Amino acid sequence: MSLLSARTVDYRIDRIPILDGIDFHVETGELIGLIGPNGAGKSSLLRLLTGITIPDRGEVYLDGEPLSKISLQQRARSLGYLVQGAEAHWPFSVEKVVGLGRMPYQKWWQRPGREDQLKIEQAMIKTETLAYRNRIVTTLSGGEQTLVMLARIFATENQVILADEPVAALDPYHQLHVMEILRQHASEQRAAVVVLHDLSLAARFCDRLYLLSHGRLDCSGPAGEVLTTDNIARVYGVDSRIECSEQGVSVIPLTRISEHHP
Repeated sequence: MSLLSARTVDYRIDRIPILDGIDFHVETGELIGLIGPNGAGKSSLLRLLTGITIPDRGEVYLDGEPLSKISLQQRARSLGYLVQGAEAHWPFSVEKVVGLGRMPYQKWWQRPGREDQLKIEQAMIKTETLAYRNRIVTTLSGGEQTLVMLARIFATENQVILADEPVAALDPYHQLHVMEILRQHASEQRAAVVVLHDLSLAARFCDRLYLLSHGRLDCSGPAGEVLTTDNIARVYGVDSRIECSEQGVSVIPLTRISEHHP
């Protein structure tokens, strides 16, 4: 039984198909990459997996149970969602924002206890945000805010983390750092699903990839099976070179294919 799965899900906006017949699953211990060109449906699939949006057909399951039948509190404990371009809009300290991750375990009137404070501090250490714990979060850069919002998710100790382009605003050091801690999270009998545009990072860190195109699943499997020059040319419309080394697979875009119409 998969930890999180979607079975033949369709999703439409104003009768326009956004996702069409998608099957997806992530197992305990896996880091899954969702890849594909802009508009392929990656973010929409991630929102369906969180339960934020509801499929027009099909069902999402968490531990074999329909997500629609699981309480909001249990969803909040089980699923952590990092939105694309995650930014904070509240003039709170970093520590308070990270502390919001403990809310699924508290009553509305409770203050964080000793265990909560420990989890909050551990999350900031893991994401390297402890140094600015007293800073007002809105004064941080976009990349720093992304790390804070990721720390908030780690404070919740979710079973599955779903992250939409978590490395887009980060420098190379922090890109590697975020992928490493998501990889570590998955290895701790949990799982993570991440939307990525950097195909080399996807190949290096993800156990399996789902390649989406025009709202449909083009192919899925290990990076070596999905990231072929033919697949990249067909879906992305670029000729590429694929290099293999001890560090993993690198995908180097070379030229656009002029007759390709995404």
